Amino acid sequence: MEASGTENISLHPNLYYLRTYNFAVVIPMANEEPDFFPFVEALTQVLDFLQSGKVYFVVDNVSKDKTRDLCTTLSSNDPRFVTVWAPENKNVVDAYMRGYREAFPHHDFIIEMDAGLSHDPRAIPMFLRVLNEGNECAFGSRFMNGGSIWQSSFKRIFLSRIGTVLSNILLGSRLKDMTSGFQGFHNTVVKELLDYHLLSQAHFYQTEVRYLLRKKRYIEVPIHYRAPSPSVSGKAIRNSISVLLHYFIQRLIFQAKSL
Repeated sequence: MEASGTENISLHPNLYYLRTYNFAVVIPMANEEPDFFPFVEALTQVLDFLQSGKVYFVVDNVSKDKTRDLCTTLSSNDPRFVTVWAPENKNVVDAYMRGYREAFPHHDFIIEMDAGLSHDPRAIPMFLRVLNEGNECAFGSRFMNGGSIWQSSFKRIFLSRIGTVLSNILLGSRLKDMTSGFQGFHNTVVKELLDYHLLSQAHFYQTEVRYLLRKKRYIEVPIHYRAPSPSVSGKAIRNSISVLLHYFIQRLIFQAKSL
């Protein structure tokens, strides 16, 4: 399923009917000091435009620069930004889940995205519109009409595309992009994710989530992704292969999981 009429994202009020959404954005933050201020400026413009919303920055010990200080200072000046200090996190999946736990009791819609302007905050209204129209999930897609991926290494693009192809073949999913980290959910879906023991510890997290939610009402929406970092660790790739094979074997023996 694809969303139509969502290309050329803009915050012009003529493109979206204005209403108040009770939504949260969950963003893991690690070593984001170089792009912190332009990213926050873009987020602030969206919150101002929508006249609602709250952002949860999840910071842990992975961050070695001044990201935590910048986040806490912003939170003290603007209550729409909440800094969640989570030193217990062991990986990025822990960061997402911690952010979900903080946001779940208070918001109807919860969106997750990457920091550092890898994801464009101006796409947030599009996700909210999709969720408000009766869909339980909105999945960002770089590989559908209107989407794109740029400033990224061949290795990252290859892994994203081959990950989508292999997941669709082995798991029976049908999405055009199984590895994007820009997605949104109704809080009922977030509750199910929090109650489920996810196997992923790194990049395969988004693929695992999309596989588990394949029977929900969803729409893919086009996003523009910028990935300045070319690095993908060997440990992350091994975890991805392990989790993919786990669900593939379950599917072979007619015990496919879904939420």
